[in-house]
Amino acid sequence: MRVAFVLGTTSGGTGRHVLMLTEGLVRRGHRVLVVGPRSVEEQFSFAAAGARFVEVAVSDRPHPGNDLRAVLAIRRLTREAEVVHAHGLRAGALAALGAGGRRGRPAALGAGGRRGRPAALGAGGRRGRLVVTLHNALTAGGLVGFVYGVLERIVARRADRVLVVSPDLGERMTRLGARDVRAAVVPAPALRPAKRTPEEVRDELGAGQRPLMLTIARLAQQKGLETLLDVAAGPWRERTGLPADLAGGPLFLVAGEGPLRAELEGRIRREALPVRLLGNRDDIPDLLGAATAVLTAARWEGQPLSIREALMAGKPVIATAVGGIPEIVGDAGILVPYGDVQGLRGAVRTLLEEPGAAETLAAAAARRGREMPGGDAAVASVLEAYGPQDPTG
Repeated sequence: MRVAFVLGTTSGGTGRHVLMLTEGLVRRGHRVLVVGPRSVEEQFSFAAAGARFVEVAVSDRPHPGNDLRAVLAIRRLTREAEVVHAHGLRAGALAALGAGGRRGRPAALGAGGRRGRPAALGAGGRRGRLVVTLHNALTAGGLVGFVYGVLERIVARRADRVLVVSPDLGERMTRLGARDVRAAVVPAPALRPAKRTPEEVRDELGAGQRPLMLTIARLAQQKGLETLLDVAAGPWRERTGLPADLAGGPLFLVAGEGPLRAELEGRIRREALPVRLLGNRDDIPDLLGAATAVLTAARWEGQPLSIREALMAGKPVIATAVGGIPEIVGDAGILVPYGDVQGLRGAVRTLLEEPGAAETLAAAAARRGREMPGGDAAVASVLEAYGPQDPTG
């Protein structure tokens, strides 16, 4: 099968996911083309995984001239593909426009339950199936929200199948007219073993025996870090229920970089908050080993790698009940509504003060970590979504 992946600028989970699919498809004898910005090839090395990579500037923000060039390039490069699989809303909309004409017919089932031939491209021959995986939801409004809504409608009306990382995304795409919406299987790579002991990590941080609440996140609006700082600002020092060596309360660690660093640093400094911004780290397994729990206050998440890694490490999770988080966490953590500072603060207290709570959640986390789908399951899932191929194509 000839599969063309289309993706935009990414430095995180989307790129790793496409690389994993590329490796799995190539191992199975399929021919893979990856279309995207040069930066994604430099970071993920799709060519080294056996794919053909072609640079196309699929930017993360609208630009009429660049977008038109991208649409034309995608149309030309994917003409022979039996399946075009775009990742992300921007890439999905550009791939849909590049497909030409109206959406193909394969989603319309005949009396025998079999899918018909796709719509024709005209002289260029018929188009292959268009599959779009949506990895994120918009959490901003205004003009950005309006543009996002337009792109959603393009994908919903033109894609043959839409794969989503959370139920709310699926419900939205169905309301917008998508005819075939399915859950995406997004596995986490195996967690690397820690290189240092928890005690060594604590010594580096000067944490003593204080509980460590670890957040792994880009320092960006979606991650709800202002709420995290509100939680950290709680009256931890006034508590008398904690042992003397924990009287300072938990220490909040944030691993990641992003545009909000200066703003967050300023508030941490002004309010003397027990928060450390650690920057980008290549020792996440070490940090997980030392952490008491993983905490996220995000506005929205799909299937975040940080939470899946926490579960594989057997760490309890405290998180906002948004996007795909509840399905991933299950009984392995404490979930609260987004923006509920008191709820998050109370969840931390429950974990630290309620006898047996941390141990029970850790055991549940380890169990769910073992149940996480692997790369083979993800590849099998997309092959099913691609559907049977027409032998005349």
